[in-house]
Amino acid sequence: MHYIGINHDDGAWVAALSGGRVFPLATVTDFWADAARWEEKAAAIVAGGAAGEGAAGWERTEVTEVPLVPASARVICVGLNYKAHAAEGSYKDQELPPYPTLFGRWTASLSVGNVPVPVPGGEAGLDWEGEVAAYIGKRVESADEASAEDAVFGYSTFNDLTARRAQKLTSQWTLGKNGDFSGPVGPLVSRDEVGDLRDGLQVRTRVNGTEVQNGNTRDMIFSVPAIIALISQTFTLHPGDVIASGTPEGVGYARTPAWLLQPGDTVEVEIDKLGTLVTPVGEPSLRARA
Repeated sequence: MHYIGINHDDGAWVAALSGGRVFPLATVTDFWADAARWEEKAAAIVAGGAAGEGAAGWERTEVTEVPLVPASARVICVGLNYKAHAAEGSYKDQELPPYPTLFGRWTASLSVGNVPVPVPGGEAGLDWEGEVAAYIGKRVESADEASAEDAVFGYSTFNDLTARRAQKLTSQWTLGKNGDFSGPVGPLVSRDEVGDLRDGLQVRTRVNGTEVQNGNTRDMIFSVPAIIALISQTFTLHPGDVIASGTPEGVGYARTPAWLLQPGDTVEVEIDKLGTLVTPVGEPSLRARA
């Protein structure tokens, strides 16, 4: 099943997405309170609508999409989690780290596809980072990898758009990773449709049609279950929390000369089984929407 967030009844709802039609299910809060139950109901609602026995839903073009992540969620990102990207970044000619580099995003930084992302003032541009995001579907506390994997509800495309100047001001990355609207997410695809990331999904990023990243999730240093298990030893993960699993090599700042996104550019993240996330880049004045 595929899901998107929509603006409905003056609030954020989760809706099932099927054949270009949207079927509202529940508020974001209610959905994540019992995601497994809503997954069962979603299949019945979609089937009924397709058979003319229930709500017909709306065309996707008729709704306003919003992130399907609850405001209370933690968005935990993983830095340098692909071998080649680690080599082009901080771990060039060094041994790989024994633990993943983790940092947080606030949910306020999240957005959806086709929403322009402003280049912050003082930045030479934004950098792209095409990634797979994993969504937690059940409570995870002090888990091993097997139970951590079972807690994943599904996956989506994600673009960890980064303000590199701000990121590199200190050893902490938080500032550069939380620009307004800089975390667009695509539709959520249930885990049963995606399978095990360790079997390999191709992750491709294009800027104005030119391919800049082409990696595979098989090359992750730390698997999603391993990351979830590690985090859960320190704090409890809850339904709706998100793990952004890292990006392959090919980011803009590591190029010679550096290549950063400018207003008017369009960046696409395409991932097997998850679809394509399209994000236009806009002027700093767009921050007035925040």
